[in-house]
Amino acid sequence: MLFNSWEFLLVFLPVTFTVYFLLTHNDYDYQAKAWLFLSSLFFYGWWNPGYLLIIITSIVVNYVFVRLLLRSKGAKGKTILALGILFNVLLLGYYKYADFFIDNFNFVFGLGYNLLNIILPLGISFFTFQQIAYLVDAYKGKTETCDFIYYGTFVAFFPQLIAGPIVHHAEIMPQLKDPSRRYINAANIATGLLVFNMGLAKKIIIADTFGKIANQGYANFELLSLEQSWITAFAYSIQLYFDFSGYSDMAIGLALFFNIDLPVNFNSPHRSENIQQFYRRWHMTLSSFMKNYIYIPLGGNKMKEWRINLNLFITFLIGGFWHGANWTFVVWGALNGLALVAHRLYKKAGFTMNQYMAIAVTFVFVLIVRVFFRADGIGTANTVLLTMFGLREPEGSITLFSSYFDAPIWLAGVLLLFMPNTNEIRERFVPNPRFALMLSLLMVLNLVFMNSVEQTDFLYFDF
Repeated sequence: MLFNSWEFLLVFLPVTFTVYFLLTHNDYDYQAKAWLFLSSLFFYGWWNPGYLLIIITSIVVNYVFVRLLLRSKGAKGKTILALGILFNVLLLGYYKYADFFIDNFNFVFGLGYNLLNIILPLGISFFTFQQIAYLVDAYKGKTETCDFIYYGTFVAFFPQLIAGPIVHHAEIMPQLKDPSRRYINAANIATGLLVFNMGLAKKIIIADTFGKIANQGYANFELLSLEQSWITAFAYSIQLYFDFSGYSDMAIGLALFFNIDLPVNFNSPHRSENIQQFYRRWHMTLSSFMKNYIYIPLGGNKMKEWRINLNLFITFLIGGFWHGANWTFVVWGALNGLALVAHRLYKKAGFTMNQYMAIAVTFVFVLIVRVFFRADGIGTANTVLLTMFGLREPEGSITLFSSYFDAPIWLAGVLLLFMPNTNEIRERFVPNPRFALMLSLLMVLNLVFMNSVEQTDFLYFDF
């Protein structure tokens, strides 16, 4: 069930919202949270009911580990934590990486074991990381005893379940238990409508338009000319930003309907002047997780210089592999890790760069390494990159632009990178006629596109 589908907008959302606040209004808050938990599970199981067994098992087992950790200290607590993390890693590893390891094992040793052909459950990377963080914090004594229904609602809350933002218990649990959030809040609904519709427009108007070009280019990568290879790489980079930030906006807007403030996940990353700043603004909740639960445990920046650089590299190598079971993601993570090390050395040496040049260099670097992120294999990525740098001639010809309407949407997409972002517009939002008119026009435009274009999944559903 997609956020941009009619069954979600006309049935699931209004029913879930209405029943939830009917219960909270009559002081049945616990039952309301149970309803929200069950509704979220229904939302998750819509794609494949078989997914429900996976997420329910994950939630139940992790909840048991949490309860054990809250009662255990010292060596016993460390053992329980290790077992809890192992369970999550094995669960994620089986569904996401089993075929990858079998395939590479066959290649290295010349064997022929059959692949399992496992279908990746939606959102498994997100709710697994979310629960690993909870286990670690429970071990450190940073969490309190929690009822199963509240824990389940925290993990499965449908706006952010499939593709984030990755939420932390300290951000969400107090809100779920806050009595002042039990009643319909008109201001939150108005803001939520604005943020949701901005995200929807990002997805169905901008991202899906750029996606047509990117998909056509990568499907015919051997036919691309030098200019077309750059257009293809650029189109995917813009598609990815508007698709994923659009999903995050929609999730944040939907959560506001239920008086839940989700953390900001994007803050105009393409205005960044260096790669470090870029990842402080891109998928911010994942960057925060990687910093707190990978980089700092490795030693962070409290080590010798070579170890700090190694920690950075390892963190992004793991982050790359987290995105998918393909060597392209490993290379992508490694290149970003090397870039962060290079930036650290550059900064330490006292070098500086003109602001606009720095933004351009950062954007071009991100665009280039994203070729590995998008390509279906190392060979495809290498072919596109060789073409981009004039080191390869195309094997034929292809026409990328399929419509005269693509050009104005491209221009709008580029301009939106440098205009006020959703967070900035939200901060300025007041319920006045000007914003009401803007929201009305945006909703009409979204309805037109929803009726005229084919629904497509969000890109991060694959991760």
